[in-house]
Amino acid sequence: MNVPRLHPDTIEQVKQRLDIVDIVSEHVVLKKQGKDFTGLCPFHDDKSPSFSVSPSKQFYYCFSCGAGGNAIKFLMELGKRSFSEIVLDLAKRYQVAVQTLEPEQRQELQRQLSVREQLYEILALTARFYEHALNQSHGKFALEYLQNDRKLDQATIQQFQLGYAPGGWETLYGYLVEQKHYPVALVEKAGLIVPRKTGDGYYDRFRDRLMIPILDLQGRVIAFGGRTLSDEQPKYLNSPETELFDKGNTLYGLDKARSTIAKQDQAVVVEGYFDVIALHAGKITNAVASLGTALSIGQAKQLFKYTDSNRVIFNLDADRAGVQAVEQAVGKVVSLAYQGEMQLRVLSIPDGKDPDDFLKTHSAASYQDLLDGAPLLVDWQIQQALVGKDLKQSDQFQLVVVEMVTLLGNLPNPTIRTHYIHRCAELLSQGNSRMLQQIEEDLRLQVRGQRWHGRSQKWQTLGERTLLEESEALLLRLYLHSPTYRGAIVEALDAQDLEFSLSHHRFLWRQIVEVEQSNQDQQNLDLMSLLRDRCTDFPREMTQVYALFELNEKTERDILRAELGIRSAAAALEEILCEKRRRHFSDLWKTTDFVTNPELAHHYQQKMQSEVKRIQELKHLREVNFVDLAKVPIVGELS
Repeated sequence: MNVPRLHPDTIEQVKQRLDIVDIVSEHVVLKKQGKDFTGLCPFHDDKSPSFSVSPSKQFYYCFSCGAGGNAIKFLMELGKRSFSEIVLDLAKRYQVAVQTLEPEQRQELQRQLSVREQLYEILALTARFYEHALNQSHGKFALEYLQNDRKLDQATIQQFQLGYAPGGWETLYGYLVEQKHYPVALVEKAGLIVPRKTGDGYYDRFRDRLMIPILDLQGRVIAFGGRTLSDEQPKYLNSPETELFDKGNTLYGLDKARSTIAKQDQAVVVEGYFDVIALHAGKITNAVASLGTALSIGQAKQLFKYTDSNRVIFNLDADRAGVQAVEQAVGKVVSLAYQGEMQLRVLSIPDGKDPDDFLKTHSAASYQDLLDGAPLLVDWQIQQALVGKDLKQSDQFQLVVVEMVTLLGNLPNPTIRTHYIHRCAELLSQGNSRMLQQIEEDLRLQVRGQRWHGRSQKWQTLGERTLLEESEALLLRLYLHSPTYRGAIVEALDAQDLEFSLSHHRFLWRQIVEVEQSNQDQQNLDLMSLLRDRCTDFPREMTQVYALFELNEKTERDILRAELGIRSAAAALEEILCEKRRRHFSDLWKTTDFVTNPELAHHYQQKMQSEVKRIQELKHLREVNFVDLAKVPIVGELS
């Protein structure tokens, strides 16, 4: 990228408008701690929050790896980009007029900024066009729909700038291009018109639809959502992604909700535009919508800027209630909830499909009571496992246990996992104190098997034991002798929650982690020497792993193809776990009565099939062919 030299005035204006918390929170989950914020450092494999951000000093610092600086340096280090590139991007973001030291480049930069300003102008004008159309004779049906079906008053209609897109194919096109003389390319770039497939002209994207403007945090229109007023599909149609509109990082209503979210330290996420509008009309003004997609990490981090406790209540439509539906709707933020980085709560309204319907027959105070009682995600999932189940029936009891073990195995934090194991045991024991301890211990053993820490050798065949030994040894040898690939190895292990199973390998990995955590200067870390010093206190364990410290011919060859070795070894470890799970479900399937428990038998059969499919995929990943060798260069770094 050919970036011009920026004028000092431009750099200074950008610095004045920057908020380091705003910038960093887009990439790191931050929690308020006194006057500052803390989180996991993005510059190293941070296991506990050692990364601090100071709003007053506009400075970040990691107490573990020593990374520190201002917001611009943060973006430079994170994206490995130049100072000028970052400042230029920030200037566009904060609408700072760009001056350069090369006059010939100034015109092009101003043109780029001018395009964005024109897009904002076109979208604002379009919103007013739709609002005007709503109050004309051809918009009467749409207005009556809002007033009679949605029960919205005029003040709410105006507050959310609701409008109507006339039914003609070129109505908006004629207004913007022919009357207002905006370039057709810009109107298309705003997502408002679509080129005809025949190549002769354009047609309006939105026709005969109730229009809902989508605003950014500055209150500027950046896109639209359109609800059909006929049988046309889809029922809801959104603007395409544009230079101004990024669907995965936009929350409908956040411009109006953020102050209440900050005040109440809580955000409510619903699924529809009219759910947000109805809740705001009912004075529940901390509600936003995820634009019909699964809640993304980017959207969650936007909410975290305004809630110190990262508390988010997700109101799922009642007609979609169910564990799978929730996990699909909240998307990848489930992992943040399981890790304890956010308080994700779930509200499923008992007698209404959505908040909009609920508020037509209930008060806003009743809805607030439901919010106050919304359980945490894991508690809600446990409740769902019990719905419709009679624990006195052995088959249903067993089905609940399987669901609970699967859920508990997903919790990475051992303290949280212990809490929920005890909670599940209480529910399963049904008040029988003598059974409580035994059920809790049984759950703990099954969860351990679900997470497959490798302590149970009864599942391993001789072939698996050999493969396990070789794969774990390969990863450790590469980690010790090739610093370049240490991050890739950690990433491969974390991706599938893999751990070293054999006791001597677990011992060595624990020493590695402790050495790295106790030394801030990772770049100049002499890992091998420090490990040898530390391991002299453990002569028995050291005897079993000492061969890994020797740089022999095989290790040198492995380093030359380290990427393929890591891929193959990680796949082998996961394949062994999958095979254990397959045998586990196979045994359960064989002991299930197919006549009395067909549902449970089918459940175990599906689990087995899923594991078999994954095993085949992993076998393919373990194989190294000519194409793989051609793609991966022969590189390596010996320490």
